[in-house]
Amino acid sequence: MSSHAEASADASPRPVAVVVGGGLAGITAALALADGGMDVTLLEGRPRLGGLAFSFKRGDLTVDNGQHVYLRCCSAYRWFLDRIDATDLAPLQDRLDVPVLDAERNRLGRLRRTALPVPLHLARSLATYPHLSLAERANVGRAALALKGLDLADPALDERDFGSWLAEHGQSERAVEALWDLVGVATLNAVAGECSLALAAMVFKTGLLSDPGAADIGWARVPLGELHDTLARKALDSAGVTIGLRTRATSISRTENGRWVVEVPEGPDSSGQILTADTVVLAVPQRETYDLLPDGALDDRERLLGIGTAPILNLHVVYDRKVLKRPFFAALGSPVQWVFDRTESSGLTEVAGTAGVQYLAVSQSAAQDDIDEPVAALRERYLPELERLLPAARGARVIDFFVTRERTATFAPTPGTGALRPAARTRAPGLYLAGAWTATGWPATMEGAVRSGVGAADAALAAQGRPRGHLFREAA
Repeated sequence: MSSHAEASADASPRPVAVVVGGGLAGITAALALADGGMDVTLLEGRPRLGGLAFSFKRGDLTVDNGQHVYLRCCSAYRWFLDRIDATDLAPLQDRLDVPVLDAERNRLGRLRRTALPVPLHLARSLATYPHLSLAERANVGRAALALKGLDLADPALDERDFGSWLAEHGQSERAVEALWDLVGVATLNAVAGECSLALAAMVFKTGLLSDPGAADIGWARVPLGELHDTLARKALDSAGVTIGLRTRATSISRTENGRWVVEVPEGPDSSGQILTADTVVLAVPQRETYDLLPDGALDDRERLLGIGTAPILNLHVVYDRKVLKRPFFAALGSPVQWVFDRTESSGLTEVAGTAGVQYLAVSQSAAQDDIDEPVAALRERYLPELERLLPAARGARVIDFFVTRERTATFAPTPGTGALRPAARTRAPGLYLAGAWTATGWPATMEGAVRSGVGAADAALAAQGRPRGHLFREAA
């Protein structure tokens, strides 16, 4: 890694920034700062960019560590895709359409929207949704209207759990399983009873009750690494950002003249440096942020340690034949949550001798009970479930079965967490925080990560008296 940050400070009047962390938040912050006219160095301890949304090779497969999707309402992530020239590689559905398969009743339902205005866009789908009784469907409609009326700015919402609110509004256990948790677990990484009402209300109001197309689903048709590492790195290079991989900052401190010093130890790709900057953005997880923050940067730094984490488990199965006709589906009455066909996006269709082979990814959020289970136990539990859900899998040969685990995939959206999440600005001039766990108002999603990076960059550029260098206007 070159000493771009230090050299630029001496040779150019342009302000200098160091971004610590190369996940989506850090990449976004670096791009926005560079677009705003700053000289930027991005430091990442891993040998790649992308944080927890990455890919790796396993034989002929290019595997995403987990299935990631976004919605049409995710305007910041859509801006990010456009900024790295990747929009065509992660297209959205024309209209929301989620197949929902009940394993116990062997019945398929669909959650689909029409072009009618909110809330009528979902009325036809809800009226014919076979997984709920007529009375339950009517109660869901009433609860949705009550949810739409909640004030997201009310701090009292963060102190309540979503599950008890649903119960108070007439939602049966079946309705919670077949609708509210179907959506909520996938987006919030928690069941309703363990989730802040504020975050749940934000998800449902924004995704389902704001605009008819808000919940249309998009996902990468190529490996995530092609987006969040290869294309992101290309965009950063084009913006003039210096990238230091396998380069972890060990300390940051403020000099007497008000600038910042970032220490980088000797490593595989660096000889040990001290980088000097006007602006530092910490875009790393809350524990690492806690360790790097200088005294006095936050009123109560200890609160960062109160922000818990939640796991996500992904099961990967390669069959010797096609067992799933749809691109994805959600399951009820089964430990299986969401199943995606990853055959084409993994590159398997391009490998000689794999004609007819299918690769499925099973995404399991809020996976506290399974996250540490041995692979053999997970195989024994989930393969029969897939056969129960997919009759074509019965008798199919399993070519490969493996597991990816993210034990700290997201922050835990428990009641009270909102009060713990810090803003982008700290009490130390020139020091900013980014990450999906910061106070974005969103749960821990790719959208939240990008919003945090944009927010941190906007705050830094404003402090330097420089205009925003990006076109996204909602995040700050």
